[in-house]
Amino acid sequence: MLILAFESSCDETAVAVVRDGRTVLSDAILSQADMHAIYGGVVPEIASRKHIEGIAALTDQALREAGVTRGDIDAVAVTYGPGLIGALLVGVNFAKSVAYALGKPLIPVHHLRGHIAANYIAFPELEPPFLALCISGGNSMLVDVQDYTEMRIVGATRDDAAGECFDKVARVLGLPYPGGRPMEELAGGGDDHAYVLPRSHVADSDLDMSFSGLKTAVVNLVHNAQQKGEALDRPGLAASFAAAVSDELVPRAILAAERYGHHTVVAAGGVAANSRIRGDLERACREHGLRLYLPPLKLCGDNGAMIGCQAYYEAQCRRYADMSLNAYANLEI
Repeated sequence: MLILAFESSCDETAVAVVRDGRTVLSDAILSQADMHAIYGGVVPEIASRKHIEGIAALTDQALREAGVTRGDIDAVAVTYGPGLIGALLVGVNFAKSVAYALGKPLIPVHHLRGHIAANYIAFPELEPPFLALCISGGNSMLVDVQDYTEMRIVGATRDDAAGECFDKVARVLGLPYPGGRPMEELAGGGDDHAYVLPRSHVADSDLDMSFSGLKTAVVNLVHNAQQKGEALDRPGLAASFAAAVSDELVPRAILAAERYGHHTVVAAGGVAANSRIRGDLERACREHGLRLYLPPLKLCGDNGAMIGCQAYYEAQCRRYADMSLNAYANLEI
């Protein structure tokens, strides 16, 4: 089954051609990061306009790189949520027009299901069930993956996402957007015990997380130092912050895997590219006898291949959509 897949949930326009859920023939991505860096974060209206400007040419590029024609396509897939509503609508409406013009079925894909599916591309042997730690700019959650299309959230952040906090802390430290890579580079030369930062405890759920207090603590620490004219150990603060985020995520992932009887842990999403989190996950899974799958860095961020991969499994369950398909800023996994 040859699937033409579209992803436009935030600030990357992506189009891919995927065969049978595991073989990526092309994965064309147009990033807007440099443009949004001017504003220190994603501007939704600009993101939507750039998706409109680039998606048609990117589709031609993906088909050309895959060595296929429009007539070879068996189905069209698209991210329909969650994400920035304007950006999602561009992808959804373009995908609907392509499916209608080609007379092919339309497959709606949840963005986070796509991030989980990125691991199927990298690891052909991987199959559910497993525990997925989904960590990105907009989401931080623990997902009990029973089958390719049967999932439930067993833990999640009560406020900010881990990726959002990385971006906000990077900004207060004077680092460019997106903040993940600059924060990691800065933290590389720092002492992760330089600053004592809070770790959250959610009273009524030991698998839920909270990052707003951590973010506020760092922002206040930086502002207080600036107001008093005190020197700030920026590498140490970046390293201490990364350690605090990892301490929120990793123990809960291990606890969730053991509680729900999983022997495999899978990481997914942009924040899964962070070396501190990856290293801590590797150590924790090794200590607890769990198998760990970490997606390669190129598959951590938003891409079309992951949508095409998940779409194949959605299609096996006959989960198609008609031309009334809408986009959703918030959507249960």
